[in-house]
Amino acid sequence: MTFWEHLDELRGRLWRVLLVALVAMVACFCFKQQLFAVVLWPKPDNMTLINVELTQQFLIHMRVALWAGIVIASPYIIYQMFAFVAPGLYAAERRVVIRAVAVGYLLFLSGVLLNYFVIFPFTVRFLGGYQVSPDVANTITLSSYISVLGVMSLVMGIVFELPVLCWLLAKVGLLKSQFMCRYRRHAVVVIVILGALITPTGDPFTLAIVSVPIWLLWEASIVIVKRVEK
Repeated sequence: MTFWEHLDELRGRLWRVLLVALVAMVACFCFKQQLFAVVLWPKPDNMTLINVELTQQFLIHMRVALWAGIVIASPYIIYQMFAFVAPGLYAAERRVVIRAVAVGYLLFLSGVLLNYFVIFPFTVRFLGGYQVSPDVANTITLSSYISVLGVMSLVMGIVFELPVLCWLLAKVGLLKSQFMCRYRRHAVVVIVILGALITPTGDPFTLAIVSVPIWLLWEASIVIVKRVEK
């Protein structure tokens, strides 16, 4: 295939991806009650969210539906991108890419789910009830709630990509297991600090819930790097 033929194929796949994502977004938009029942599930029952702008609720509805549509369509999006590059790979390379993408996708979802079911509920309960003075009442906006949920989910998903990142760095020779073992204690300190930044609740239980999985991912990454070296 010529360059322009490749470009036409890419354009066709991008149009199909856009169409599927758009259909998923419209479906999520239509099922508003079910969509926001999922989004608002981590919210404590005694917390009331407010809206202070005329168009904000409609815009938030569209934004949440967009992201939900992308999440639902993500397997198809990944498949189309892989189908575009697969013909240029050897059989062994295709197997490696499939495993790496599948593991990376599952790890990302694991980080998002851990945040949704464990980390964010603790965070919103702590921050929603935190007061610097009894004279200052908390009034949480819907926009603030959605933004914090989205950012924390994205951060946890990216953090859970640590094994894939270490595997890639080891493949190109930029990371050695000896280095990771030597600085294991330093890594634990960094992980605890990172956990404290992700979860500003301050209690040891929530900090452990965040830090222990990341530490286990670090240990798993050491094993992966050792296997790559062999």
